[in-house]
Amino acid sequence: MGPKTNNKHSGVKALSSVLKSLAVLDALTRSARPMRLIELAQTLQESRATTYQRLLTLTQGGWVEQTAEGAYRLSLQAARAGNAALEQANLGERSTSVMQELVLETHETVSLAALSGAHAQIIKRVEAEVVVRAQVQVGTRLSLDQSSSGRVLTAFASAELRERLGKLGATLASPALLREIVRKGYAASSGKDVPGVRSVAAPVFDARGACLFALSIVAPTDRFDEARLARPLLRNVEKLRALIAG
Repeated sequence: MGPKTNNKHSGVKALSSVLKSLAVLDALTRSARPMRLIELAQTLQESRATTYQRLLTLTQGGWVEQTAEGAYRLSLQAARAGNAALEQANLGERSTSVMQELVLETHETVSLAALSGAHAQIIKRVEAEVVVRAQVQVGTRLSLDQSSSGRVLTAFASAELRERLGKLGATLASPALLREIVRKGYAASSGKDVPGVRSVAAPVFDARGACLFALSIVAPTDRFDEARLARPLLRNVEKLRALIAG
């Protein structure tokens, strides 16, 4: 029998040092921008020396990184952990019904993508039952500047995240195009990322308004109609946002 997690019955106490380090992550999660050492120390009501030690531990562990200005922010590893947590909480299963509804309405393949390093990566897919369909599989990596999912994930990202992606060598769409995507609420692909395939994608936000995923409809180029696909995409993405927000 494995160890119980309820310390009332097991008599095992949680490690206070770990809990206090996790409090640093929690503070950074709640902040809309990177935080300086003195800000974190004040938020946690600890000395700067103690807070710095916790930050050093989290930085070496890959969960936090320091900006050029000396502030601290969550790393992309933290973002990947958040995406994994959503999948393990059965978001993938619960999102299937929404994606299936979209497939039935449009008769095209529907995908869900997330950031993965300097690319967007398809993490879930529901195929349309048509003779000719877009051949883009789970695990496919898409460019951030040409794919609709990549464009959405960067258009609705924070300036800090776009800066980090640039440092990873990612090529982003032009600022003017990203602003246009935010205005419209969705993006269309250029058609250059995956030959013979076009797509439209919309952002899936969490309860705090952060863009976690891109929901997309993918079709062969000769059947692609941006206006026809964008309308049902925007209607159904709201259902997926509600699932995540709880």
